Amino acid sequence: AHLSVGPDTWEFFGDDDTSTTGSEEFEDDQIRRLDNDVESTEVELILFHEPKECSRMGDECDWSNLGVGNTDEYGGFRWCCSEESMDLGLCTASESSYGKLMLNRTLFKGVYRSLSVPSSKEANEAINFRLKYGKMDVEGESGNYILAIANCNQAHGRNMTVSGTYVWKSEHGLLPGDLFGKYHFNIILFAAYLLLLVWYAYLMKKYEDSAIPIEKYIFGTICMGTLECFFKTGDLWVWNVDGERFWIIVYLGVVIGVLKRATSRCLLVMVSLGWGVVRDDLGAHKMRRIYVLGGLYAVTSIVCDVLAVFEVVEFQTIGAQVEEDIFDIVVVLNFIVATLDVTFATWILDSMSGTMQYLDNMCQVNKMLRYERLRFILLLSIVFAIAMSVFAVVNNYLAANMLAESHQWAVQSTWEVNYLLILIGVSCLWRPNPSAREYAYVMELPSLGNNDDGSINFETDVDCYEDDEEDESKNDTSQKPKGMRIEDGEAV
Repeated sequence: AHLSVGPDTWEFFGDDDTSTTGSEEFEDDQIRRLDNDVESTEVELILFHEPKECSRMGDECDWSNLGVGNTDEYGGFRWCCSEESMDLGLCTASESSYGKLMLNRTLFKGVYRSLSVPSSKEANEAINFRLKYGKMDVEGESGNYILAIANCNQAHGRNMTVSGTYVWKSEHGLLPGDLFGKYHFNIILFAAYLLLLVWYAYLMKKYEDSAIPIEKYIFGTICMGTLECFFKTGDLWVWNVDGERFWIIVYLGVVIGVLKRATSRCLLVMVSLGWGVVRDDLGAHKMRRIYVLGGLYAVTSIVCDVLAVFEVVEFQTIGAQVEEDIFDIVVVLNFIVATLDVTFATWILDSMSGTMQYLDNMCQVNKMLRYERLRFILLLSIVFAIAMSVFAVVNNYLAANMLAESHQWAVQSTWEVNYLLILIGVSCLWRPNPSAREYAYVMELPSLGNNDDGSINFETDVDCYEDDEEDESKNDTSQKPKGMRIEDGEAV
């Protein structure tokens, strides 16, 4: 992979007039100086690749094995070549090494920069030294790269404050390397939603004369899922091209995603109650309850997710107390959202059980089959969710993560796949068709015993008293029964 850091502008502030001596240049082509001002405080910058085994461990990596710093006999880290380090034999006792970052040129494979900040001319006069420098290019494998800044001249240097921004750019763009997989996944997910949207819209248009209201809710849920993927994909695309996020797109994606989740929960309640299969209308009372619960879920989730994003975006400007207050609010809102999720799940399972019991009692085999398929889809999604939850816990708490950092996005993305599969299943089971409007009114006749000739007999003289004057032959059971007879009847 090719990695570039910069170009950008940094500011270095010094707080006294103590000067430093110049540094010796390294002979290695990867190590060169940016400035040769000998009357200055020297700031050193290094950029190096962190091995994969370090990235997968929860603990910090031992940089001394990578040629940065050294460890004493007690295992303590030493980064700068000071008098104490020289006495311990951790660095060379020479003027060229003193007050510098300890680098093992044999082990260190990164890039080094030495920046000299001019000294002030008056005591206690702060310096504002602005420098714009070129890129630090690295040719190597993909993974984590560390940018470290050191100010090691403790004896003759000055305290420095470094501010500004830096830009990481890979061969793919400005998007962080661990998000490129998620970016490509969002593109595929958006294409899947778009295909589902076009297919369902085509069927709605084709059979618009037999449309039922629940089809509009399914179509609306698909639309919101498509818009959510569009904004999330657009957010990563802008970030990759410009290096900055367009926060309006971020917040729009969050809000539409919450609305999608709220609508989908309401939709599952509606289909579980038998809308479009057992009944053509749920009634005003039940619809009002669904709307209230869905609206409460949407408002609570929007506030919770927006606050969580705001905390990440504005963490540098808000104080510690404000950040703590926001965290407490998010915890409370998450508890409320979890309670609403449990309420929805209970309502869905209870309604589906009641609907399936009714269909079983009425011997509605075809309609029962639809709900058995829906139940199978929901059971598969529950098993899948439990499996991914266990995997996420194990992956987070193991000393070495099962997934590399560049693939951590996949854990959260599996929930989107699970949601899409449920939506596809509901869309197929309740897809528009020519008989959708009459389906809720049609009652399937149960299977009845037929005569040998394929006819069905319905007795109409049950509990009827016959005239005593009638011939006794009429009571002969060997004859065919009287009453209404349906020839060539067919049960559907």
